[in-house]
Amino acid sequence: MTEKIKWVLNRMPKSDDKYLGVMSTGNVEKAQTFHRSFPQYAVTPLARLDGMAAHLGLGSLCVKDESYRFGLNAFKVLGGSFAMARYIAGELGRDVSELSYDYLTSPDFRRDFGQATFFTATDGNHGRGVAWAANKLGQKAVVHMPKGSAKSRFDNIAREGAQVTIEEVNYDDCVRMAAAEAARTENGVVVQDTAWEGYEEIPSWIMQGYGTMAGEAAEQLGEKPTHVFVQAGVGSLAGAVVGCFASLYPDNPPKFVVMEARSADCLYQGALAGDGRPRMVGGDLRTIMAGLACGEPNTISWDILRNHADAFVSCPDWVSAKGMRMLAAPMKGDPAVTSGESGAVGMGVISTLMEDDAYQEARNALELDRNSRVLMFSTEGDTDPEQYRKIVWGGEYPSE
Repeated sequence: MTEKIKWVLNRMPKSDDKYLGVMSTGNVEKAQTFHRSFPQYAVTPLARLDGMAAHLGLGSLCVKDESYRFGLNAFKVLGGSFAMARYIAGELGRDVSELSYDYLTSPDFRRDFGQATFFTATDGNHGRGVAWAANKLGQKAVVHMPKGSAKSRFDNIAREGAQVTIEEVNYDDCVRMAAAEAARTENGVVVQDTAWEGYEEIPSWIMQGYGTMAGEAAEQLGEKPTHVFVQAGVGSLAGAVVGCFASLYPDNPPKFVVMEARSADCLYQGALAGDGRPRMVGGDLRTIMAGLACGEPNTISWDILRNHADAFVSCPDWVSAKGMRMLAAPMKGDPAVTSGESGAVGMGVISTLMEDDAYQEARNALELDRNSRVLMFSTEGDTDPEQYRKIVWGGEYPSE
């Protein structure tokens, strides 16, 4: 029997919401200005799936397609590059608005700043983004990947000139490894998209970098979405997207639905407990959604989500596989979207909620109907091409 999607409405007590300002419109605009200075910059497409929306009984369905981002097939570079720029700006005693791509890749910059080593842990996309940015800026990068990481993702990072390893531990232990090595290294800096006590500044900058994607989507939509579906690993992306749209529409925000992989559903577990305290999930965190295989929440994001998310959803792997196939083979007239395992879970969730009457209670609670304008984020393309084909062509992880 197919494992069911689990969901819970957010009934947690509110906090003082002190982190929402991280994703203020001013901070997001600063990140957008920085990214626009890159010669590789282009606004990624917003795929309007009108045929799919009609089929599912929605007013509209739009998918932000990050497979085009900087030629790196994923959105993560937005966070790592902006955080590195913010760090460098601080070391130079300047504001990040003064640091364009042209300056950061110039001999003047190398003379002014010298060289640092940026350490990170990754399931693939974040590490590739950090390695790419370090390469462009003449810096060093050291990247640790958890056991089971795909060779294609390892190779993509190595091609950017980073020192990269696959370790025999899970993602959260790789984070601890990267942080410890950075602390022992002269001019070592850990660039991680999860926050913990005492390590909050760089993760907040990474989230602001992700705001470039959310800000683009808001501009492309031209009107407020009624629902935003966003996936979560440690929650940095989810906190960034929710924080950005909550700041854009403070008086009447969209409904926010946060989705996780079943084996790493720490945010869902926190919401289920309902007391406002974060929860952690341990073990191997095995899932095809490698980018979501994180068991310990970002404390900044958790606080934003606790205050602003409407529902948390825990998803078996078939949900993502279903979404990948639907986006690859769309309704007639709709554009196809090449969406990887961590990118397509929103499509799987949305279609299942709308079509399966076992989830009618969730559909009603979230007020999903023909008046709904739904936005989701396909955060990666086929970053593991072999796995992508096995799922989309070969039918692995069926939903029945």
